[in-house]
Amino acid sequence: MVNGNLTIQEQERHVGEQVRRARIAQNLDQESLAALSNVSLATLSNLENGRGSSLKTLLKVVQALGRGDWLDGLAPRVTVSPLAAMRQARRGDPLAPRRRVRRARGRAAKLTEAPS
Repeated sequence: MVNGNLTIQEQERHVGEQVRRARIAQNLDQESLAALSNVSLATLSNLENGRGSSLKTLLKVVQALGRGDWLDGLAPRVTVSPLAAMRQARRGDPLAPRRRVRRARGRAAKLTEAPS
């Protein structure tokens, strides 16, 4: 995980090191990964050495390495609607699921009607 106290340059080097380690772990040389990623060898080298790179390049390389899981932490899948959670919290019961109630029909409706 990248420490929030690092400079941008230090963070770029850290990401580059992670890419290099993943490439080496998969027994790929830079030329092979560059070809798989559809980026130039110089671009991949710049990424690995923390010398600046575009988001597009990073995404191409991460995808070619099969490491899309690296990006999951940036935007986790939403399983609960934030708006629904906020509405429930305003009602004072954040854990209670919302329920719909139907009107009684037929015999039950006749039993609940007031006598005339």
